[in-house]
Amino acid sequence: MPETTTQDEIDLREHIRGIPDFPKPGILFYDISTLLRHGPAWRAAMARLAAVVRGHKPDLLAGIESRGFLVAAPLALELGLGFVMLRKPRKLPGATVGLDYALEYGTDRIEMQADAVQPGQRVVLLDDLLATGGTMSAGIALLRQAGAEVPAAAALIELTFLGGRQRLDVPFEALLRYDS
Repeated sequence: MPETTTQDEIDLREHIRGIPDFPKPGILFYDISTLLRHGPAWRAAMARLAAVVRGHKPDLLAGIESRGFLVAAPLALELGLGFVMLRKPRKLPGATVGLDYALEYGTDRIEMQADAVQPGQRVVLLDDLLATGGTMSAGIALLRQAGAEVPAAAALIELTFLGGRQRLDVPFEALLRYDS
């Protein structure tokens, strides 16, 4: 009889591929596509994130373009919640609200549909990875600008050596942490 592995026994690190020198030399890219391809590991990741996020009692989940959509949308389905997209400029139809934010070299902008969040709704923000925290911090600010309460943020992966968590003013959880 073949051995079966329960969701609790799956080591998610075994399903994250490190790709050196991507997108530029000196960067080690943590690729989640290998996790997405492995059904049992992906299911385990969603179950673990659901357990973390559920405790914050969200009304909605928001995901940051684009890999954050891959995390937030299935998790919203798992939890029976709605899903809101935070996107780059001019990617959403209808009226939008946005926020400009600083990057290491320049600025960027994040937007969502103007009617995506109702004042007072509890929205947990998700992404695939937390690096420097700039985009996630901007996403939290944008949701608040729209009247949402943001009780927490979460990601599959945190690159602890980049200090992104320190830029967030909400509790943050990650399933995996990498120190280099």
